[in-house]
Order: sequence, then C-alpha cells, then structure tokens
Amino acid sequence: MPYIVRVRKEFQAAHFLTDYHGAPEPLHGHTWEVELFIRADKLDKGGMGYDFLEIDEFLKQILPDYKCMNDIWDFSPSAENVAKYIYDQVKQKYPTLQKVVVWETKHGGAEYYEE
Repeated sequence: MPYIVRVRKEFQAAHFLTDYHGAPEPLHGHTWEVELFIRADKLDKGGMGYDFLEIDEFLKQILPDYKCMNDIWDFSPSAENVAKYIYDQVKQKYPTLQKVVVWETKHGGAEYYEE
C-alpha cells in the first residue's frame, strides 16, 4: 500500500501580475507556502518513504526566496503558475510526486497535478 509523504516549506517572495483584471497589479510580497505530496510505494529499513530534510534542501535550491519572481521567470507568477513551475522542478527529482499546493496567502492558493 502506498504512502503519501507531505512536506511544507515557506518562502518570502514578491510579484506582480501584468494583466490583473485588465490592468497591472502593483508589486507586493507574500509569505508563500508550498506543500508537496510524494507517493512512496515502499519504506526503507528505518521506516521512511523519503527523507524530509533531503526534500527541504532540494526546495531551498528551487524556491525564489527573497526575490521578485517577475525578475527571474518569463511567466506571470500567479499562484497557479508558481505551483506548476514547482511541480515541474520537483517531478524531475521525485518522479512519484502527486501534486503541489501553493498558498499565496493563508486564504488563497492553487494546486497543480497531472491526471
């Protein structure tokens, strides 16, 4: 029976949307939260599917902590696009990734997964 290993990580980043309801949105920042859902089909001898710390270290490498996302990506950094970007990056290292959830605020976010 498979397990789902879940890892959450916060990062600080600024962004703006260039076509927010037809007008540019002002630059602003958030404390973003990312949650990964990775399927583990078996456990190692220690009873773990994946090492949380290893995943955390990988996320540190790919998350745009303390950056303006518009300056580093060539796409509009909406929560939806950020979720897909993170999914694509993580899926390369962890092929059993099921989905990524990105919270832009504690009340609003997006998730990305492939059917």
